[in-house]
Amino acid sequence: MQDPSPALHACLARGDLEAAPVSVAERALLCYARKVTEHANRTTVEDVEGLRAHGWTDPQIAEGVYVTALFAFFNRVADAFGLEDPNYFGNTPPRGGVSAAEGELPP
Repeated sequence: MQDPSPALHACLARGDLEAAPVSVAERALLCYARKVTEHANRTTVEDVEGLRAHGWTDPQIAEGVYVTALFAFFNRVADAFGLEDPNYFGNTPPRGGVSAAEGELPP
């Protein structure tokens, strides 16, 4: 989401979708994106119908899935190469892999 709101960024960095200052429709899409991220194989026709009921069109839902998948791809590539988080939003999300500061894998 390209919103300058620090409150929104803080909620999303914590994964707190319920507290995020977004519309009900946006929250539904974000929850679906979380499901796609964590359990893509468990998405259902009912999930998509729920998004449609919130006013999302099929192309918008598909774009949400594409963006979610691309973020997962880029995060895995960055982790595989040990790239540091650029800290664009001032919040460093937790991540595994090699820390450049420590030079070793976490326990």
